[in-house]
Amino acid sequence: MPLSPSATRELLTALGHRPRRALGQNFLIDANIVRKSLQMADISKSDRVIEIGPGLGTLTEALLGNGAEVWAVEQDTRLTNHLKESLVVKYSPEVFHLMEGDALQFPLAGLPAQEWENEFKIVANLPYAISTPWMDRVLHGPLPSQMVLMLQLEAAQRYAAVPGTKQFGPISIVLQSAFDLAPGHKVPAACFHPRPDIESFLIHLVRKPNPYIFKSSVHQLMRDCFQQRRKQIGSLLRTRMSDQGVKWLSILRDTGLDEKARPEQIPVSLWQKLEVI
Repeated sequence: MPLSPSATRELLTALGHRPRRALGQNFLIDANIVRKSLQMADISKSDRVIEIGPGLGTLTEALLGNGAEVWAVEQDTRLTNHLKESLVVKYSPEVFHLMEGDALQFPLAGLPAQEWENEFKIVANLPYAISTPWMDRVLHGPLPSQMVLMLQLEAAQRYAAVPGTKQFGPISIVLQSAFDLAPGHKVPAACFHPRPDIESFLIHLVRKPNPYIFKSSVHQLMRDCFQQRRKQIGSLLRTRMSDQGVKWLSILRDTGLDEKARPEQIPVSLWQKLEVI
């Protein structure tokens, strides 16, 4: 069960730890949100689950208690030591695989390559500062069957954004090419200690039957285009992308796209057509 605000403060004091804003350390204190996360991810015995930033271990223990085998990466040394003393000892290192490190360097928390061909899930209260760069790394594969992620509301809106909106961008395109978005819900700030100044959202992503993974070169093209998102795609491709850009523009024309369209107006399906280059 999640700790109450007072119990969380007492534990942090006992550990000599002050939550670090730079690492997004807002600890979950609401049991309903923990249960909802496990329910959305359909956690059961023998599931392989990746967790990013386990913190005090609230979500981690719920995952382990439901029979999942967990791989977790935690950057904070003091919290890593706490988890070793509390959960690794309790569940054994064969069940709770904990590593200290940066989630951007280890986006799958050290899950062994031989396990990639088996199904795995990601369930995490993501440190908000790394949510988009971390997702970029995950989307290059191997892909989990499901992800249930606590995010800053603004990040969740970018993930789910549709063409023609200000939030629509490269992360929207790449994510929606590989995953379907299942229903999620807003999470009040009162569910965390310390209370964050921003709104949060629990998002549920389910891998498509035939997920589409972009090549790095196409992903970089998207970034280049969206850096000047108010410019027309024809102008962008001619002036910034040289001969390769002209070829991409020809493909877009063949689909009937007006070259005066702006990057945010191009649907996901047309971005996927650029892969042929």
